[in-house]
Amino acid sequence: MCGRFTQNYTWAEVHAFLSLFGAPRNLRPRYNIAPTTSVDVVRQSEQGRELVSMRWGLVPFFWKKTLKELPATFNARAETVAEKPMFRAAFQKRRCIIPASGFFEWTGEKGDKQPHLFTAADGSPLLALAGLWDRWRDPATDETVLSCTVIVCAASAWMAAYHDRMPVLLRPEDFDGWLNGTLGVEALKPASESALREWPVSRRVNRAGEGDDDPTIIEPNG
Repeated sequence: MCGRFTQNYTWAEVHAFLSLFGAPRNLRPRYNIAPTTSVDVVRQSEQGRELVSMRWGLVPFFWKKTLKELPATFNARAETVAEKPMFRAAFQKRRCIIPASGFFEWTGEKGDKQPHLFTAADGSPLLALAGLWDRWRDPATDETVLSCTVIVCAASAWMAAYHDRMPVLLRPEDFDGWLNGTLGVEALKPASESALREWPVSRRVNRAGEGDDDPTIIEPNG
């Protein structure tokens, strides 16, 4: 799974990595992003690739109940994403890339979980997570909600020492095909064994409240 990640990059970095259009923006660094909060998402528009803010936890367009009644949709399994009703339409028509500086997984026993941060092995400030997005109208408020999910697959052999799942990492040569829909489920596979590096970080990552989202939270710890 992918239940927490980071987005701490500059506009210049994300603009160059994902070939975005639009005027430069000041982006707030995020070091401990939790589901249901807003995240940066890249989607294809008529003008090109655009960076927009979306709720992390996909709300399908046909959802009739409240957000509180929505099941956990911050991850979509690669093995079922093309068929599962919650994600099927988005997989066919609304692909996205979720830029991330890193993501977290945990090891250890319940009650004493150790978080680990995973980033690009080559030191790049960005990873490209395969995602889906959707647009939903809240029937109670008439508000339009843009939302997204991160697609996860079986872990690589290297990643399996930490968790049995991992986010799907897209390569730059796959960006166009993923966004325009020409790439299918065959692209949703584990990253190469040498794609990532890891270090343990503060257990403050286990919380996601005020005071638990600052640069010191991702410093090596142990």
